[in-house]
Amino acid sequence: MNPVLKPLFARRSIRQFSDQDLDDACIRDLLSAAMAAPSAVAKDPWRFVVVRGQTTRNDIAALLPNGGMLAQAPVGIIVCGDIEAAHGGELSFLLQDCSAAIENLLLAASMLGLGACWLGVHPRQERIDGIRRILAIPDHVVPVSAIALGHPGEQKPGRTRFREAHVHHETW
Repeated sequence: MNPVLKPLFARRSIRQFSDQDLDDACIRDLLSAAMAAPSAVAKDPWRFVVVRGQTTRNDIAALLPNGGMLAQAPVGIIVCGDIEAAHGGELSFLLQDCSAAIENLLLAASMLGLGACWLGVHPRQERIDGIRRILAIPDHVVPVSAIALGHPGEQKPGRTRFREAHVHHETW
């Protein structure tokens, strides 16, 4: 493994968290990293809802079949996209832009020694509708994912899932 890439391979989905809180400066750093992502025609359609309240995190976790860790994490970040801001008003560009922001946020969390786990919301309509209801998100804003975030309560070794069979050169 190239040692320069070690921070990338260290990023893992963390599902157990300590009860130590994250300060506002840390959240701002993570959101700044997220918003450093590329975006189609620099439209930056991403929007973020930082959720610290236990009841709200519990309600969101209950909507997500694999989202129990969101109730335990001290912070949840709901990543959304504004369809009116997306390049051409197209959902595909919105999803690509938000996904790049999500990965930046996850990598930044790992590099800061934090734990994070990406929880899918889009395209499941019941999840989208539920999060819109809980967080009073307007119709033109699409909840894409929820990120459980905090100090890790578990450690996982770095890794890659590289498969040579998944790589093609020049043609399929």
